[in-house]
This record gives sequence, C-alpha cells and structure tokens, in this order.
Amino acid sequence: MSNKIVIVEDEEDLLDLLEYNLSKEGFDVVGFLNTKTVQKILEEESIDLIIMDRNLPGVEGSEYINALRENGIQTPVIYLTAKDKDHEIEEGFLSGGDDYMTKPFNMKELILRIKSILKRTNKSAVEGSIRHKDLLLDLDARTLLVDKDQVDITKLEFDLLYEFIISKNSILDRDYLLQNVWKNADQNQYKTVNVAITRLKDKIDPDKTKNYIQTIRGIGYKLS
Repeated sequence: MSNKIVIVEDEEDLLDLLEYNLSKEGFDVVGFLNTKTVQKILEEESIDLIIMDRNLPGVEGSEYINALRENGIQTPVIYLTAKDKDHEIEEGFLSGGDDYMTKPFNMKELILRIKSILKRTNKSAVEGSIRHKDLLLDLDARTLLVDKDQVDITKLEFDLLYEFIISKNSILDRDYLLQNVWKNADQNQYKTVNVAITRLKDKIDPDKTKNYIQTIRGIGYKLS
C-alpha cells in the first residue's frame, strides 16, 4: 500500500508540481490550497505525512499544526516554506514539525527527507524489535523484556506500549489512543484507557521508580 501524503500549499502551480513529483515516486498524494478541510481527512483517513506551508490564507501553518498536536493528531509534518530565519525555523520545530525545508528547495532533497521520515515513523515498516530505555518489544514474537526479564502482557497492553514507544516524547490523548489502539473513538471508553494504562504501568514499573509513562493532567499521557 502506498504511503498517503497531504500537501497544504496555497500556490497552485507549486502544489501541482509537488503532487506530480511525489505521485511519480509512488506516493498517494492529496493536495489542499488551504487548511479548511485538512483536519477532516486526517480524522477520517490514514495519513502518513503532512507537507505544510506556513504562509497560508486564514491561518499560519505552524499555528495550525500546533492546534492539531493539541487535539492529539500526531501525523508527521515537514514544513516547506519561505520562512527561513533562525527563530522561524525554531518555531516550526517547537510547534510539532518533524522536519523543515525553506524555499526555494531541491525536489530530490525533499523526496529523500520524506522517505527518511516515513521509514522512521511508518508502523507497517517496523520489523524485528523496538527499544525504549530498558524496555524491549519483540515485534515478531510479541514479547516484552524489561531490563532483560520477560514480562507477560496482554495483546492490548503490547499494542498500547508499542504506540507509546513509536510516539515517545509526544503527548497522546485518550481519543488518539482509542482510535489507534482500541480502533474505537467512543468517548465512553475513556475509563477503559485509564485502567489499561494503570495496569501497563504496574507491569513495566512495579516499584514505581522509573516513571516511564507520565500523566499530563487534562491532556493525556507521554512516554519519556
């Protein structure tokens, strides 16, 4: 299955050029001239990457991405923008950007950066094992080692920990976890998320000394 990329760029000629070149590389590309309906597609479809301009009609691109992050949408973002001052680049990363390119840009370099981010973040491309500190998830055997000792966890707990590890240092709210782990967006299941995370924390940190999963009050949870 092709990776699906959303491009938000208000210059129509440049948007057409980006769509043409990325489609040639085998990506499934959806282009927008503004942000009006972007969140809808992010919520309804599985999007692997956003390419975001910052000088957009109605809303500044980094402010829009920051709002998405606050709503629990963690889709990777590459900013592609004319804003090239040091403080503007810093703003881009602080607002939730994963990479930053300034215009004018080299198309081949953009494609290489896209492939690099997708390789790092695409769940379907992850094989073997993934590690966080002394937690080791074997993705083939679906087992967990904590400081080299095997710990029994359920399928749900495995999937939950996996989601935290691939999104480490990002705050995940309960809606995001319901959609990506439980595959269920029913807000009535918030208590289920809380209980599952408590049980997982007890298993990976029974002495409560490592504080792997932190509760961000009023927002969600973060693995750090």
